[in-house]
Amino acid sequence: MSALWLIRHGPTHAKGMCGWSDLPADLSDTAALARLAARLPQAPVVSSSLDRAVRTADAVTGARPRLPHEPDLREIHFGAWELMRHDEIEAESPALIREFWDRPGEVAPPGGESWNALRARCDAAIDRLWTGGDLIVVVHFGVILTQLQRALGCSAHEAFGHRIEPLSLTRITRGPGGWRAAEINSLP
Repeated sequence: MSALWLIRHGPTHAKGMCGWSDLPADLSDTAALARLAARLPQAPVVSSSLDRAVRTADAVTGARPRLPHEPDLREIHFGAWELMRHDEIEAESPALIREFWDRPGEVAPPGGESWNALRARCDAAIDRLWTGGDLIVVVHFGVILTQLQRALGCSAHEAFGHRIEPLSLTRITRGPGGWRAAEINSLP
């Protein structure tokens, strides 16, 4: 059974909402990267086009084929909220930030992207990239949650309940019945 091997990039140590900001990942935990790389199949590797995902993918690729970076696998675009802390946004837009987290779907930050837009963008990218075999995908928290939502058949609000740690592995298999979550937030 083939699988998507979804890896969250290394930590950025950002204190605010980090979507499309091109922050680097802290890849100093070389032992964790080596353990993660050892768990992966010999399969193509693709990443978002943001530096934190690109560098993490480079660190685990080894002899695996590397596909071009995929801009459609970027994190959710937080627009005006980009790099702002939750308390700063709440002071500025308390009702909107509550609605964004409590009822994800069409609600978007000013100048940003809604959950449904992110989900549609990521589903389309994965469907375009997946050729029927294993695929290693190095991406972001939100992107992984979109694919968990699809595999679990749950609401966005339910998907938000899953922890996805930096450098963790989430594996989603695809069989005759469609996508299924096989492993969630496994740390190396």
